[in-house]
Amino acid sequence: MVLTSGRIPEAMERYVRLMNLHSRPGYLISNNGALITESDTGNIVYESLLDQEIIMAICDLADKGDFPLQMYADNITYISRRNEYSTIDEQLTGLRQVLVENFRDLAGESCYKLIIPGDPSLLDNVENLVRTNMGDKTSIFRSRKYFLQLAPKDTNKGTALAKIAEILGFGAEETMAIGDSMNDESMIRWAGTGVVMANGDERLKKIADLVTGKTNDEDGVADFIEKHLFNKI
Repeated sequence: MVLTSGRIPEAMERYVRLMNLHSRPGYLISNNGALITESDTGNIVYESLLDQEIIMAICDLADKGDFPLQMYADNITYISRRNEYSTIDEQLTGLRQVLVENFRDLAGESCYKLIIPGDPSLLDNVENLVRTNMGDKTSIFRSRKYFLQLAPKDTNKGTALAKIAEILGFGAEETMAIGDSMNDESMIRWAGTGVVMANGDERLKKIADLVTGKTNDEDGVADFIEKHLFNKI
């Protein structure tokens, strides 16, 4: 089993320990596929960072379009401007939020991904702007309706899952991926069996092979695995 997330490893730690993944050899996918680490040692197996030139171009767009940016590093969420959506993220991840005046300089040092938080009704226009200017240079996707994420080109959960499968000697047809948000699309498409949660994004359900009978809050993943892999009714 591989735990995949758009979050940084530190924000995944609680779930890693709950699933006992820290005590046995395995892999974790974080930062939406930009980082793969060993679950028991934390050693980096693979990483992909945004090019500094791309980071500067994104910062220029943010200045021109007057929208905020955020990034994760050192167990902290760094933000260029305070906003309600970054605060929601702070509550979900448990990562401390820090406002920095020199966001451009900080991001330029090293960055797996950048996030544009915003009102979903306004973020659509921002996404169109970013895709027009940066669509051929970065991977662009929504992790939540209010989060637009920009990662290194050709980097996503699907490419990371494919790397782990190659390491372990598995083919896509032997792999199952379960997700609920649009940043899961790449791995749902790549895996031999793509499964989407009952309360997952409706767009994702259209490309899935299967949909769970229960939601995240109803232990839908466990219920699905027991019924379909362990044949428990």
